[in-house]
Parts: sequence; structure tokens; C-alpha cells
Amino acid sequence: MNRFYGEFDYAHLPGKRPENDYRSPFQIDRDRILFSAPFRQLQSKTQVFQSGEYDFYRTRLTHTIEVARIGRSIAEYLNCTSERLRPDFFIDPDLVEGIGLAHDLGHPPFGHIGERKLNELMAEAGGFEGNAQTLRIVTELIYPRKQRPSGMKPTRAFLDGILKYKALRREWLAASTETLPAHHFLYDEQEPYRRFALGEDFQAGTSPAAVNAMKSLECQIMDWADDTAYSLHDIVDGVQARFITPEALRTWSDLEASTLSGYQRNVVEDMIDEIRRGGFEPRSSLRIGQFIQACTLEPMENALSAHSNRHRFRLHIDPKMKEVCDLHKRIAIDMIFRSAQLQQIEFKGGFVLSRLFAAYAEHALDDNGARRLRILPEPYCTWIEQGESRNARCRRLCDFLANLTDSQAIRTYKRLYDADFGSIMDHFS
Repeated sequence: MNRFYGEFDYAHLPGKRPENDYRSPFQIDRDRILFSAPFRQLQSKTQVFQSGEYDFYRTRLTHTIEVARIGRSIAEYLNCTSERLRPDFFIDPDLVEGIGLAHDLGHPPFGHIGERKLNELMAEAGGFEGNAQTLRIVTELIYPRKQRPSGMKPTRAFLDGILKYKALRREWLAASTETLPAHHFLYDEQEPYRRFALGEDFQAGTSPAAVNAMKSLECQIMDWADDTAYSLHDIVDGVQARFITPEALRTWSDLEASTLSGYQRNVVEDMIDEIRRGGFEPRSSLRIGQFIQACTLEPMENALSAHSNRHRFRLHIDPKMKEVCDLHKRIAIDMIFRSAQLQQIEFKGGFVLSRLFAAYAEHALDDNGARRLRILPEPYCTWIEQGESRNARCRRLCDFLANLTDSQAIRTYKRLYDADFGSIMDHFS
């Protein structure tokens, strides 16, 4: 028995789940993610570099697997070392692993430009956000059906764990003078899922930022595992792709010297030496262990502390490791993501999504009478026709576009806009 979790944590969304199963409820949640189509599709979605270009770059799938493994290792490390945990009172590694496997399910094709572009295209219909889309997949879309998709009836602890952000879009709009939130929100229609995840007694009377800060311990572990994976591994991929060389890193360090701490400057010097010696990737693998062992537990109180041990602890990260993490993020942004090569790929991805949205909106959303063509594939065409409002139909169209892999989006674009591409025999290939 594990007293860390109780009935509040094991409760699940209404619906059928396996009975008398040899697996725990959290293992069932994890397995449902692992064997799902949205999880498999991450293999062809961009992490940093467009998927399919070279075999050594990380895709969204390999990144997700790394996050799940690092998260599980953090849970196991804390269970072994924290004086606040005991053999009958511990963090469930299966739960943390499942949350890690699910954390990026909602990411659209073409990486972060895809997320920004869909948010822009959906500005009048509720916006788009990767974490909100993950929640939508888990609760409503993970099992496609001819007439209507369905969700996986996750446990409360699992659902709470994947919610990095809990503030609704309308709450951000009400609290800000800015026009539209760029990210870190849930769709307004997802409020019932938030209410379930946080309990019926939860009242969102605080600021959106304060609501977003209410993260369960498992969510905090996933968040640090995510930071660990991409802050270390994006740099590894950047070195492999020659975006980051000793000379370029030296130039960057000299330009940014006034904004770097002494410790960070020493880390940069070590990085330059490791890259020159060809030992940067092995050294990064060792740093994963340092990031894991930088974790300790501290007591915490919030509105849910009385209901669940998951909200009674804060994950404390050693400040030196946070400095290293922040440094790696800055290097990745400045030397990889802001490079002309990556910006050109981002531009192309945004252009492709814009053209696809325009074509499908004209023929699947608007009332064009006889001019309407059924260019949207099934079952999305049927699902969209069931929408009671234009916003609901827009959301279904957004589901279709967000579900596409990079290569699917490009092939679909060519089929619609390239006169020499495509055939009536495509469905046999």
C-alpha cells in the first residue's frame, strides 16, 4: 500500500475502465498513452530541427521518451533519498512516467511556430495552446471513432499532472490589457476538466498566474524533466548540426559576458573545451544525473494541500543547476532558434498551416452551398458537420491540423496547391 495517494487521487472521469486488472490505475493511464496513435505520431513532429532530415536529431517522440525516463528517475531518486518519503509513502514512478509520456501530445506540426500560428488562426474561436490540446486529446480525442472520438477516462492525479497551466483563456483576457494570450492557458470549454482535476471545491478567485502556479508534485517533476531534456539535448543537437561551434560559442559568450554570472562563464568555457575534444555529448549524459540529483522536497501549502499529498510538496532545484539550465536555454534560443536556417523553416511551417486552414475553412466551415467541396478527409468531415456552432466546427478543424505530422502537413499542402502533385490513387499508397 502507498499512503501517498488516496481516493481523491485515484478517482477518474466518468466512464468505463478495466476492472480487476493486475495493473494499478496509474499504470493503466500510462499504458493508454504509450499505445495511442497521438503518441506514435510524435515521431514525425519537430523538436528543434524538422523531422526526417537526419537520423541523429531528436524528434518530439525521442524528446518525450527522454522526459518520461528522466521524470521517473527523479521520482525514484527522491523516493530513495528524501527524508519526507517512506516505503509506504512515496511518489508513484508509473504516474510520473505516464505524465511525461503525455506532456507533448498536443504539440502541432512544425514545433513552436505551429503552436503560435494555430493560436493566431484560432483567435476568434478560442485560440490554440499545446498543453490545452494535450488535455483535449486525453479527455476527448485519443480514441478516434467514426461518429465521434472519445477520451481515455484518466485518473484525477494523472489529469492534474499534465496540466502545466490551469488558467482559462477568458481569465487571462479579463486580467490583462493585452489583446490575446499567446500561451499558458486552457480553452474556456475545458473548465469542467479543470474542476474535476482540482476538485469540486476549487474556486479560481486568484490571478491566472497564481492558478497556473498550482502544480502537483508530479507536474513539477515533469516540468523539470522537460527542462532537463531540452536544455541539454537541444544543445547536443545544435553541436551535431554545427550551429554551435567553439568559435561561435566564444563569440556569443563575449557578447553576452555582462549578462552572465561568473559560474555561467565557467560553464561556457567547459563547453567550448568539451566541444573541441569531441566529448560534449558524453558529458551531457553525465549532466542528466546532476540535474536529477539537484532535486529535493520542501513542504508547500495551497488550496489543494488538504485534499492530496501531491500538493503538499514543492520540488526544490539546486540554484547552480538552474543556472546551468537557464544558460543552455539562452544558448539554444540565440544560436539555434534565432538562426536564419531555423527561422526560414518556421516561416515555411507557418505559411503551410495558414494555407491549409484557409482552404479547409472555405469548404468545411463556411456556408458556400453548391461551391463547397469535401476536401477534408473523414472522420473529421463528419465530426465538423456535427458542430453546433462555427466555433465548435473551427475547433474540430484545428484538431485535424494539430494532429498532422510535419510530413503529412507538407504532403497535404502539395496535394491542394501543387498542380503536379497528387493522384486519385493516393489512398492506396
